Amino acid sequence: MFIPKQFKVSDFEEIREFVQQNSFGTLVTTRKGRPIATHLPLQMIKEDEDTFITGHMAYGNPQWRTFEANDEVLVMFQGPHAYISSSWYEHENVPTWNYQSVHVYGAAQLLSEEELKQDLANLLLKYEEHRENPVLWDKLSSELLEKEVKGIVGFKIKIKEIQAANKLSQNRNAQDYENIVAKLHEEKDPNSHRLAEVMEKKTPSPKI
Repeated sequence: MFIPKQFKVSDFEEIREFVQQNSFGTLVTTRKGRPIATHLPLQMIKEDEDTFITGHMAYGNPQWRTFEANDEVLVMFQGPHAYISSSWYEHENVPTWNYQSVHVYGAAQLLSEEELKQDLANLLLKYEEHRENPVLWDKLSSELLEKEVKGIVGFKIKIKEIQAANKLSQNRNAQDYENIVAKLHEEKDPNSHRLAEVMEKKTPSPKI
């Protein structure tokens, strides 16, 4: 991913938090020279000194069979994004697009059945724990779980490289920045509102 210096994110904890909040990612591999992709709920976990992306897909999905032939796979995570009109600037300029994105490269391998079950239990905990009647792993019947596990394949990707970008108008002056945030709040698109909230939390130092 091409990332101009002013938009590059290097802080691992910031990246990890971003993935936690935007964890429906896109897994890309190649099959006979052609790129293929699957959209999946994923997790970022730490094991000793290594960090992994974990997930699962349907057994009938042919993509998992490409792992062995691919030395590296790509996982992409997308945050809020929105069109930025140049009419929101103090001076004449061209429109652009603001966004947050993370690309992860690594080697993929299959999970054992026990590893898969643990990963699924963690996934349920993440999305169910706060609910009034949480559907957690130990609350589901063993018969149902065994049946469902047979229909999926778990995997983990050992992270080799992370590329992260926050293109949030950091190159604009303080007045432009504040005006962009205000205008995004006025848009009808929910993505614009989310982006405005992100920019409010990351207000840069005024540009000269």
